[in-house]
This record gives sequence, C-alpha cells and structure tokens, in this order.
Amino acid sequence: MRFYLTTHKRHWVRLTRVPLFLKSEHFVKAAKLTPALGPYAVDSGGFSELQRHGEWTRTPRQYVDDLRRIWECVGPYDWAAPQDWMCEDLIIHGGTAGPNVFAGTHLSVEEHQRRTVANFLELRSRAPDLRIAPVLQGDNVPAYERCAELYEKAGVDLRAEPVVGLGSVCRLQSTQKGAAIVTAMAAHGFKLHGFGFKTLGLEKVGHLLASADSAAWSYHARKRPPMAGHTHKNCANCLEYALSWRTRVLAAIPAWQQPLLNAA
Repeated sequence: MRFYLTTHKRHWVRLTRVPLFLKSEHFVKAAKLTPALGPYAVDSGGFSELQRHGEWTRTPRQYVDDLRRIWECVGPYDWAAPQDWMCEDLIIHGGTAGPNVFAGTHLSVEEHQRRTVANFLELRSRAPDLRIAPVLQGDNVPAYERCAELYEKAGVDLRAEPVVGLGSVCRLQSTQKGAAIVTAMAAHGFKLHGFGFKTLGLEKVGHLLASADSAAWSYHARKRPPMAGHTHKNCANCLEYALSWRTRVLAAIPAWQQPLLNAA
C-alpha cells in the first residue's frame, strides 16, 4: 500500500521522496514546473469543481492537455484521477456545511455514475498513455456494485487495472457503512485507492486498500501551535509538520499493517 500526503504545495515534489497527492489545478497555475523527486499522483479536483459550480468547467480535452504537461514537465505520475462525479448528498442536492457552500448538481446518483464512467472512457481513448484510473462512485453497497457493472459492460476489466479509485467514501471511512463499501469492492479483487482517508479509516480497512491519501495533517496543524522553532502562526502549510504527522499516523496503524503502509 502507498500512503500519499495530500497537499496544495506543488513545489514539495522537488523536496521529498514521500508519495504526494496534488490537484491538477495546482500544477496548471504554474508558469514553470520542476521534476519530482519521488512518486506522486494527480487528483482531478472534482470535489471542489462540483462543489463550486455543480458541473465540470474544464473539458476532457483541456484536462488531458493539463495532464500531459504535468507528465512531461514533472515526470511520470503513478496515476491520475478522471473527472468523476461524487455522490455525496451535498454535491447532488446542494446546501451548506460550515462555511462551505455547495451549488448542487441536482442529478441522480445513477446519472453521476453514468457520467463518471463515460468520462473515464473518453479520457482513456484520448490519452491511453497517461495512466488515468477508473473511479467507482455510489452512496451504498448496491450502488457501487452497479457502478462496477457499468465499467464491465463498457469493456473495462477493473481487476486488471493498477488502481481503482473509491469515491465518495471520505466522510464514511470510519463508519460501518464505509467499511462495508470498502469490503464489498475489495472482495472483487480491485486494487483500491481510498480518497481522503484518516487514521480511523485506515485502522478499519487499510489492509484492503492498495493506496490512500490524506490532507488531515493540515487540518490537524491548523488547530495547534506551530512546531518548536517555527515562526509561522501554525504549521498548516509546513512540510516538516506534514512528514512528522505521516510518521505518527503510520505508527498508530496496527503492527500487522505496518509493512504495507510504510511503503514509499
């Protein structure tokens, strides 16, 4: 299993060999890109895109162009997420969560799944060389099973894919429902990536995942004073804190999972 640190600091790719997970938009905004020192994967930024707009504002062609520039300038990434459609209630119906406002797509879960699979197929056809990963979406176990069937009907063998993203489980990861979804999809033999996993989720189902990413370190740092000797207000954007947090998370995982989770 590969445990990625999620960050918006694109220059970290040249500062650490620890696996990193970054949104494509953070690379796109850069006038100049530098090669990565270690492994990294690329997130499409779908949650933010749908939260703000209720739809994708970048076309598949634009996204492929962005991914190709990243691939050529930063180096080959492990994989990139497609322009998938999350199935959380707030994404679909809209509303507010704290300070965050969700536009809402006002579409069905089934339509989100159809669009997710269709986008993957288009991206794969446009750029078969760019390691774009399929993502499963849903809101319960039967829905995820249905999404897997959509890929199968489209001729995609998910068991043969190097990684299969498991979307819309971030807020469910430490719950019984979330564990049931991960367990059901892992039973198919899919090499799953868990988006936005935290310590509790990894403790429950980390052994069923091929990889996971987390930005929880930044939220954790925002609630605490800076590390000794650091002059910033907090360490929410601090590489040293992020690496220290990752070490603590790995140490907290049950010992029988350690050899997997610690893999660089």
